[in-house]
Amino acid sequence: MASAHIEHKLALLPDLPGSYQMKDINGKIIYVGKAKNLKNRVRSYFKSSHEGKVAKMVSEVADFDYIVTSSDKEAFLLEITLIQKWQPFYNIKLKKGTGYPYIKITNERDPKIELTGDVKKDGAYYFGPYPNVYAAQETIHFLEKVYPLRRCNGFQGRPCLYYHMGQCLGACWRTVPKEEYDKQITKIRSFLDGNTGRVKQELTKKMEDAAKKLEFERAAELRDQLHYIEATVEKQKIISNDKTQRDVFNFYMDKGWMSVQIFFIRQARLMKRESRLFAITTTANEEFETFIMQFYNRKNNVLPKEILVPAGLDNDVLAQVLGVPVRTPQRGEKRSLMDLAKKNAKIKLDEKFRLLELDNRTTVGAQEEIFKALGLPYGHVIEAFDHSHIQGTNPVSAMVQFVDGRAEKSNYRKYKLAEAEGNHSADEEANTREVIRRRFTRLLKEHKSMPDLILMDGGELEMNAVKDVLENELNLHIPVAGMVKNDKHRTARLLYGDLDQPIDLDPHSQGFYLLTRIQDEVHRFAITFHRQLRNKNSLASKLEMIQGVGPKTRTKLLRQFKTINHIKEASVEDIEKLGISKKVAQAIKVSLQAQ
Repeated sequence: MASAHIEHKLALLPDLPGSYQMKDINGKIIYVGKAKNLKNRVRSYFKSSHEGKVAKMVSEVADFDYIVTSSDKEAFLLEITLIQKWQPFYNIKLKKGTGYPYIKITNERDPKIELTGDVKKDGAYYFGPYPNVYAAQETIHFLEKVYPLRRCNGFQGRPCLYYHMGQCLGACWRTVPKEEYDKQITKIRSFLDGNTGRVKQELTKKMEDAAKKLEFERAAELRDQLHYIEATVEKQKIISNDKTQRDVFNFYMDKGWMSVQIFFIRQARLMKRESRLFAITTTANEEFETFIMQFYNRKNNVLPKEILVPAGLDNDVLAQVLGVPVRTPQRGEKRSLMDLAKKNAKIKLDEKFRLLELDNRTTVGAQEEIFKALGLPYGHVIEAFDHSHIQGTNPVSAMVQFVDGRAEKSNYRKYKLAEAEGNHSADEEANTREVIRRRFTRLLKEHKSMPDLILMDGGELEMNAVKDVLENELNLHIPVAGMVKNDKHRTARLLYGDLDQPIDLDPHSQGFYLLTRIQDEVHRFAITFHRQLRNKNSLASKLEMIQGVGPKTRTKLLRQFKTINHIKEASVEDIEKLGISKKVAQAIKVSLQAQ
């Protein structure tokens, strides 16, 4: 049942389009949505019965806010902007991109062709995604031979080697007319769009001419280029009668979970497929629309010429926002692709369901036990900190993050700390203050969301240092608990509250197992970082003892070879290639061999 505060706000909701933001008891935004009618949409959360993730989200809502827009399109755009800004827990979170390479023709006076994983709005042409790096690299090598642009670094007063090889138009020694580049780029774009017939004809004619002139090496090279087209570009089965670049989206939903499939159709072929699986908090069609918007609003997902989606979406608004046609096929090969995508989505969800349900009990349920033991409302994000040093030298700290009981390794952080003077306790307190100050000052500066609970590997000293920095320096109020080990160095209990009271968990419960995993993980991460730093410093100190090796030379060696053994195994010539004189390179080899 909604609180009186929420009931009053519900009565004031307008019958207008806009975006709404659900907040928890701490005022943190946990969900952002859009609506054609704010009053109907927001009221439905509190006036209807729900289950699964929707019910869980509604149970955490303590307040909400909304922003009215003048159209559905504006509501769409505002929703995506707010999701990317606040990263609410209950919204779908996408990876940064496909993770696949793209071929790029740069937007500059003397354009060149290159491989990139970083797609920008810079006016360049992007083609892909490609199934693997090797395939994309080989395609670039092929194009550089057949349709060269610029391969040199620019004007240098003389032709470069690539110009002599016929793989550069000559920006190295002349002003190449823009029309000459445009002509080549037109051919490259046509080839990358799947029109291989023209280039095959050209290569075949050149090969025959070379053979007639008895230029057999040249003829063999052209034959290999033809073979490349047949073996790589045309290898995959054609699945479309036209060569329009298109992305196909479809989904399957069951028990509050959505499984999404995306097919990338390029050069009339299925170049790559992506899958996504997540629980949703509103209607399937609305979540799916938001998913598509986020998919193209993040880096590394290039808009195709056409997007195909299932029936029931607001195609017109999607097309207005994305700027490309969004269509729902009714028959033919496009409809078959839609059906195939849905079939794959269902298979993916059916395969994962039992595993997901089991995993949910041992992760979310375990984290709920920890928060319940501390007397706190459920929180999704836990961050744990630990320090590592030997007698105060090379001090480091590490932070691990668990979200709903799962390690979020992409959010782990490690910190080099200043070496403190004094006794061990002073070191521990100084280290704690430094790492907490650095971590949470950065989160505040970047407007990032805060964790719901901080766990310190240690006792009252560390906890008090954390609370002092958070509350008195940064004006933050985040619960802090200490993870205490017994005399056998095993996880024993938590310390929490103003008086640092011991809190015991059932040693056979999932919550206790999770606490043990968190404590072991942050300790492992800190120790590993400390060892890496010590080994690096040890290596640096050995190199410092060699006459002629200064800081710059040491940095070059460390960057290239990583370890003493690798430097020992390297030849004098290998060391010289780093820009180190032969005399110093020989001294390095002799000195290290003697150690």
